[in-house]
Amino acid sequence: MSELVCIVCPRGCTLQVEGAGDALQVTGNGCKRGADFARSELTAPKRTLCTTVRTAFPDVPVLPVRVSAEIPKEKIFPVMEAINAVTLETSVAMGGVILEDVLGLGVDVVAASDLLRRTGP
Repeated sequence: MSELVCIVCPRGCTLQVEGAGDALQVTGNGCKRGADFARSELTAPKRTLCTTVRTAFPDVPVLPVRVSAEIPKEKIFPVMEAINAVTLETSVAMGGVILEDVLGLGVDVVAASDLLRRTGP
């Protein structure tokens, strides 16, 4: 049996999971989303990534960014490498795309702040 704490909502239900593959049995969940979370976490875990990207602006040397949707957990470090290879040289508004379809995952890296829009050219 595996035990997980659900992170889908603030309740933090303690989930017990038995079985394998399509035969996973989840108990302890307060809602269907908890069962879905447990199945996903044990079969294909995904994460949201928030970090920063370098800029060419001395007054704003880094800009907060995030992915537009969850990515496979095993792709976090390759996505970080792609982000670390970027230096922004133009201003961008919050939600502006920094890296489109990063690593072919169907997910964009987007600006999570308007800092450059206010200070950039």
